[in-house]
Amino acid sequence: MLRELSSAPLTAWGNAWLSGRVGLDDAVDAVERNTGPHVVGALPDGDPLITAGTPLRAALAGLRPHGLSAFRLCLPVPGDPLGLVGPAELNKAAIEAREAVLVRLGDRQVGLVPGEDRRGSSYVGVLWTPYPAVDSMPEPLPLADAEHRLTLAVRESTDLFGRIDDIAPWGPEVVRALSVLRDAERSPTPGLPPGHPPRAHRVAALADRLAVVVHLAGEDPGRGLDTAQMRARREALRLLDGAVRRARVAAYCSAVGG
Repeated sequence: MLRELSSAPLTAWGNAWLSGRVGLDDAVDAVERNTGPHVVGALPDGDPLITAGTPLRAALAGLRPHGLSAFRLCLPVPGDPLGLVGPAELNKAAIEAREAVLVRLGDRQVGLVPGEDRRGSSYVGVLWTPYPAVDSMPEPLPLADAEHRLTLAVRESTDLFGRIDDIAPWGPEVVRALSVLRDAERSPTPGLPPGHPPRAHRVAALADRLAVVVHLAGEDPGRGLDTAQMRARREALRLLDGAVRRARVAAYCSAVGG
C-alpha cells in the first residue's frame, strides 16, 4: 500500500493558512484527513515553545507569534537530498523517512520529520520530530521547469516501458494505476488549497498520480522479465521518480516560491 505523504499537505495547507486563505482548523483538518491525528515533539535544545506530544493545531498556533512564516517540502532519497539544507542529523532522518518539512521561524529554521505514532492497538497517527536545520534556503525549483522535466520523464520512461513487450508481468495493481493516469479528476492525495497557481494544481495532480505508479511498479518483482527488460524498467522508474519528486516539491511549495 502506498503510504500517504504527511509533509506535502502540511506544506501546502500550512502556507495557505499563513497567507490567510484558509483557517487554522481547516488547514489541520486537511493535513490529518488521511493520516489520523498529528502531534509534534519537543523543539531542539529543549526550547520551551513546544513540548513533546503537542497536537498539531496547538503547535502551529503557538509558533505563529514567534515568526512562523513558511513551510517547504523535502522529498529526499539516498543520493538525492531534495529540499534538504542540513545538518547531517536532519538529512539522515529525512532520507530514512523519504520526506520532511522545513519550517521558517523568526530567527532560525527547523526541520520536521514525520513518523508513525502508535499508542495502543487502535490509535494510529503521525509524530513530527523536530531537528535543527541550517538557516539557508533550499535550491529553488521553478514550477515551469519542474513541469517540463516531468513531461520529458514521462515521454522517456514510456519509451523504456515500451521495451517490455507484455504488460502482464507488472501485475493488476500497476495496470490499474496506469489507467488512473487517464482520469484527470482522480488523485490519491487531497490536492492543493487556495492560493496556489493553476499550473501548480495541474502539476501536483499529475505528479501525485504518477507517484502511485512509481511505488507500485517498484514493489512489483517483475516476474517473467529478462535482464534487459529489468534494466529498462529500473531506468524508467528512476527517471519517473526523480521527476515526480521535483514536480511535487515545486507544486506544493509554489505558494512560497519553491
